[in-house]
Amino acid sequence: MRQINTEEITDTVEKICIDANYNLGDDLITSLRNALDKEESPLGKEVIKQLLENAEIGKNEQVPVCQDTGYAVVFVEIGQNVMIEGQSLQEAINEGVRRGYKNGYLRKSIVRSPLDRVNTGDNTPAAIHTDIVPGDKLKITFIAKGGGCENMSRTAMLTPAQGRDGVINFVVETVKIAGANPCPPIIVGVGLGGTFEYASLLSKKAILRSVGIHNKDINIAHLEDELLEKINKLGIGPQGFGGRITALAVHVETYPCHIASLPVAVNIECHSHRPKSVVI
Repeated sequence: MRQINTEEITDTVEKICIDANYNLGDDLITSLRNALDKEESPLGKEVIKQLLENAEIGKNEQVPVCQDTGYAVVFVEIGQNVMIEGQSLQEAINEGVRRGYKNGYLRKSIVRSPLDRVNTGDNTPAAIHTDIVPGDKLKITFIAKGGGCENMSRTAMLTPAQGRDGVINFVVETVKIAGANPCPPIIVGVGLGGTFEYASLLSKKAILRSVGIHNKDINIAHLEDELLEKINKLGIGPQGFGGRITALAVHVETYPCHIASLPVAVNIECHSHRPKSVVI
């Protein structure tokens, strides 16, 4: 049994909150550069150039790449041979978010109630999801999820008879309705199967995959390609100014579901894609 103190967890969360908001991943930068080569619209090309320049400024000057520094969403994979000592895991993570958003000069965007709208002042509480996995490691994945793209996400309970075509229509319709609001070029996470709430969780997990890496199931990989093609034919383009590149990637994750159900969820991610993972 391996012991991990929650102070180490807090320190880790603090660092990755800052790192994610300052330094965009190499996979995203590569995807944007590939998009620049493929984009045919002069205005679209200029937008992508500015996004790449913005990412470089964030990295070089160590400042947030976007003013919306996001809702702190944290996924924790806990090895079954790990014993966490100290304070509670949830409080350790939230303390890391508090420190990260304070010390990194990141905007605090969380309100204590959906109705009274009073800001908590420290970007907590985080949205925390935990899984027990084999081993003696603890993996923390943080993503700063902006409000503009999150607001454009949708979930539907389709009938099995609607099938593959129904899924495609719902995903493409969701992106079409979103238009320029989620700051394209976007990454589209799709959760397919499970239950109402599990499909939504799958769609959020889907965007954590490295940009453009296909699902290992060849049939789902083909679905991802078809969805990306149809989405990019919408013509929304970078920042909604028109063009060929509306989405950089579509990632689909699936799970078994009830014989009477076909749950599908779409979680849209903006071009300022900010996930970071650390294994302790």
